[in-house]
Amino acid sequence: MIAALILTLAPALIILLGIGALISAAETSMTAASRGRMHQLEREGDRSAARVNRMMGDQENMIGAILLSNNVVNIGASALTTSVLAVAFPGPIGVVASTVIMTVLVVVFGEILPKTLAITRPEIVARFLSLPTYWLVRIFGPLARGAQWIVRQTLRPFGINLSMETDVLAAHEEIRGAVEYHHSEGVVESRDRRMLGGVLDLSEMDVSEVMVHRKSVEMLDAGLPPRELVQHALDCNHSRLPLWRDDPDNIVGVLHVRDLVKVMAQAGVNLDTLDVMSLARKPWFTPETTKLKDQLNAFLKKRNHFALVVDEYGGLQGVVALEDILEEIVGEIADEYDTAAPEVTELPEGAFRVLARMHVDDFADLIGTEIESEEEGVDTVLGLVAKRMGRVPIPGSSVELDGWRLTAEQGAGRRNRIGTVLAQRTTPLDDDSEDDADDA
Repeated sequence: MIAALILTLAPALIILLGIGALISAAETSMTAASRGRMHQLEREGDRSAARVNRMMGDQENMIGAILLSNNVVNIGASALTTSVLAVAFPGPIGVVASTVIMTVLVVVFGEILPKTLAITRPEIVARFLSLPTYWLVRIFGPLARGAQWIVRQTLRPFGINLSMETDVLAAHEEIRGAVEYHHSEGVVESRDRRMLGGVLDLSEMDVSEVMVHRKSVEMLDAGLPPRELVQHALDCNHSRLPLWRDDPDNIVGVLHVRDLVKVMAQAGVNLDTLDVMSLARKPWFTPETTKLKDQLNAFLKKRNHFALVVDEYGGLQGVVALEDILEEIVGEIADEYDTAAPEVTELPEGAFRVLARMHVDDFADLIGTEIESEEEGVDTVLGLVAKRMGRVPIPGSSVELDGWRLTAEQGAGRRNRIGTVLAQRTTPLDDDSEDDADDA
């Protein structure tokens, strides 16, 4: 009788364990498969990859459906085994035997084995199991959403409020974490890491953080005589110049020096009677709270690289150009009119003013201390200050470092943007140190 019961149980148990193994493999492969590779395959016409991408578009629902179905199969297999062995071995012996047997079978053959195979070839397994997984999500998806609703209602009394749209992964943080990890492994260079980080920061930063402040903006008085106005325009180091009338806040146009030169190149032009305002372009105003990503898209869409930044009351705060946004990604862009600031400026009483982008190792040599840049995870002096502060420094922020006070200083024309760092000694040099410094 026992043999007959086991023979009856074996086929059903093998089928249920096999289904559970496939579900476990699908879960691992779907989450481990490369998103970039899947999208590339979809563009090449792979229908399986397209199904995987559609399911990954709602990852929380997909994982919920897979976990729910996997538990249903495993619980069903355990219940079936217990019912059979309870008849074959009455009493607690049957329950204990069923628990031991199902634990071994589920853990080894239903979890570890399929997930190990799936993790070694995630893209292949994900595409192979995409169709059954798709129908699995269609069937168990509504039940999974119901379970998620119950979980959210259970957590609500404890002050944990989760909307149904809450993602299990934040895409930007996932990318940023991957970049930082590969940088620590030596795969991604420091410059590339900064550029990728700058791209991700565009959606978090406002134009007010990179704009040239109004105090540093070169503007022209539209009421000046034409010849004087033209001379001022040609003396400026910028090609786009705001024009104001009566009040510097009253911007009436933007003069492009290229348009001015085109007119001046024509024969018979009288600068004393030239109508400069007829050459001016309509000013483009943008709120100071505009995100850099949105402003960049607007620049590209309008094919205009210059905008005037205003506050909520319409008051002029500064100007932002396409170059200002690009510098957040690639670093400072210098042209033939830019004056290169010295990387190190010696000040009285042994102090130094250094560029914020100076490499931290060079700075360590300058002040005679040891800074493990790899352990700090920074490359520049500004990065060192931010690391020691635990936040992004603003002008005036300072930290202490081995007898030195490092103070962040505002860059020219950039509000809240650090241009230099002032290094001041807080502990006096002893005589031996002074002699060593003189010898050096």
